[in-house]
Amino acid sequence: MDHNILLFSLLFALAFADRDSQKKPPDLPSNNASHKRLRRAWIWNQMHIKEEIDTPLPHHVGKITSSVSNSNAKYIIEGEYANTIFKVEETSGDVYAFERLDREKKAEYELTALIIDRRNNQSLEPPSKFIIRVHDINDNVPVFVQKVFNGSVPEMSPAGTSVTKVTAVDADDPTVAGHATVTYQVIKGGEYFTIDDSG
Repeated sequence: MDHNILLFSLLFALAFADRDSQKKPPDLPSNNASHKRLRRAWIWNQMHIKEEIDTPLPHHVGKITSSVSNSNAKYIIEGEYANTIFKVEETSGDVYAFERLDREKKAEYELTALIIDRRNNQSLEPPSKFIIRVHDINDNVPVFVQKVFNGSVPEMSPAGTSVTKVTAVDADDPTVAGHATVTYQVIKGGEYFTIDDSG
């Protein structure tokens, strides 16, 4: 009985040893790394600038950066107002505005970032688009949409009867709290008439 158990254990161990010997050896890392392509990428923060900044020009907008490692790399920007309103420092990628911006005239600018080898002007990676957004400041006053609003009310009407509706608009950004909010006030005739925030 003991001999049978010993024989069975020996056969079992040999079968496992044979199976393990048929396994493929693990893939070893290749010493030739020249075939591996490193993924490159553009890296930048969101580009925002306040409108009507009253400090001396130029104003720093942001920075475009590539992961390309090349001592001859040169940054370039193209697109609307590139190299006129906006310029890039070619070695650092810092982007500057050379004019004071007015959000009510233009709220955002679309530009393209490029990085080239300054020796042969060859692109070091594909161009990439980015947007510079102009942040609103509350610099506009509300204006009425027409010069005169006519109204009428029958005599002896009860208090609270609607007489007319007036409308004013504000050019500032309505998505910024309070910047485009319009409120109304009667400055003459307040003993007879009131006006609410809807006009």
